[in-house]
Amino acid sequence: MRILVVEDEIGLADAIGAILRKERYETDIANDGQSGLERALKNEYDCIILDIMLPKMNGLDVLSYLRVKEIETPVLLLTAKSEVDDKIKGLDCGADDYLTKPFVTGELLARIRAMTRRKGVTADINPKYGDIVLDLKKGELICGANSVVLGRKEFQMMEMLMSNGEQIITKEDFVSKIWGNTDDSEYNNVEVYISFLRKKLQLLRSKVQIKTRRSIGYCLDGGKK
Repeated sequence: MRILVVEDEIGLADAIGAILRKERYETDIANDGQSGLERALKNEYDCIILDIMLPKMNGLDVLSYLRVKEIETPVLLLTAKSEVDDKIKGLDCGADDYLTKPFVTGELLARIRAMTRRKGVTADINPKYGDIVLDLKKGELICGANSVVLGRKEFQMMEMLMSNGEQIITKEDFVSKIWGNTDDSEYNNVEVYISFLRKKLQLLRSKVQIKTRRSIGYCLDGGKK
């Protein structure tokens, strides 16, 4: 799978590129809208990660031009929290999804997988960590010859955990990405679903564990075989 990253913050662009290459995605980077558009018109990509605020040509103009040219490559917009109107405009211009900065690695990868699945790209890679694999199509968690079906929110949480590995995911991250609000009751739900996932890992006899980092969040442990 080949992905184009159009982001003018060089440090962020390089970080996203490193993340994608680690996941075995072929990745190109452009640091302004004009060069990003030129790359998108010249090359065939499976996904484009496009920042809205760009020099030379903003992301919404790049997106609009691509759609006028009937280029239907899935586009993930990167936005700031204050850019509510731009999110709406971006979706109206033909964006497939948007991601608010700052974001966690797991959500970025999950959004890319979701977009490319909808567009029929077949190069999806099931997330793996230690002795477990998450089957994206069947919604199953697999360990060796054993498997267990995950509920929708269990699946979303496990996908975030597996995509981030030992990187800590806070309760706030889970709540905002999965439940979409910050109601106190949802924080309790995070603990409940973590408990469900731990029981399913035990059922699979996996060596992987979900560790609690007190007052911070959760991460996986046991990735080394």
